[in-house]
Amino acid sequence: METPESADLNFLARQLQRVVTDVGSLRDDMQVLTSIVLRQDGTLTALLQETRATHIQIRRMNEHIRQLETSAS
Repeated sequence: METPESADLNFLARQLQRVVTDVGSLRDDMQVLTSIVLRQDGTLTALLQETRATHIQIRRMNEHIRQLETSAS
């Protein structure tokens, strides 16, 4: 069975720096992914508003056509 190598302060400092760098990289990745999700959410919200407005517009147009058909009869 091998004995673990002794870890000096320089080794620990290098490992800690690696961890800090990795955490910073993960934080940057998380900010990018969060921005993408928020943009998609905003796009979906805008699409729903546009769909509702289009539906209302079509309903009004159908009512207007019905009135015209009724008055023409």
